[in-house]
Amino acid sequence: MIPDADLARVQRWVKARNDRIPEQVRDRIRIELDVGSRALTIFECHPPWRDDMGPDWSRLPTARLRYTKIRNEWALYWSDRNSEFHEYDLVEPTRYVSHLLAEVDRDPTYIFWG
Repeated sequence: MIPDADLARVQRWVKARNDRIPEQVRDRIRIELDVGSRALTIFECHPPWRDDMGPDWSRLPTARLRYTKIRNEWALYWSDRNSEFHEYDLVEPTRYVSHLLAEVDRDPTYIFWG
């Protein structure tokens, strides 16, 4: 089970990212979070770009934070073009989810935000 404090920290991070999106484009992009039993998945979301696509926004997985209870640590994963996740090897797993969120923000290889 994901620790409540870490979940709250990631939820605040998502809110902060959304708050940084300029007002004039908030109808074209937003960040969402899916909560699983052992992982948190961050999505970049966009509205339909054609009328015939319906009203649902598309969701592109950007990063996954996976928690291992036995070791009490988080690992960071990136998503490829097929929405499959791979371990991000530029940071080691850590007890501090905030360290991984900082790496997603920093994105030195442009693998998360392009």
